[in-house]
Amino acid sequence: MLSYIGQNVLITTSGWFMAPDGLEYRGVFGKLKGVHEAGKSLGFIPNRSHANWFIEIGNMVIMGCQVMYVVRTDNPVLSQVDDWQMNEGKVIQFNRPTRIYKAEDK
Repeated sequence: MLSYIGQNVLITTSGWFMAPDGLEYRGVFGKLKGVHEAGKSLGFIPNRSHANWFIEIGNMVIMGCQVMYVVRTDNPVLSQVDDWQMNEGKVIQFNRPTRIYKAEDK
């Protein structure tokens, strides 16, 4: 992952998170700025149920305990996406907003 610093990545998270735009997402796309140790950056080490590192990406910070996957990419789908669900034995197709937050530096 350290070799990705300065490049665009897509990070998926283990749970929903609230982004700076006030909406909830399951992934974040942006330039990876760094991977930091919490003890050095925060001045204390979080308890054992939390990660002791975090990722700085675009205008966001994600705790390491939330990170599931990191993928190097320049072209994630950030617009409406096709989706489907079953309802009373029938497939319902629809469009929904992306679940990926674009973390841009402001």
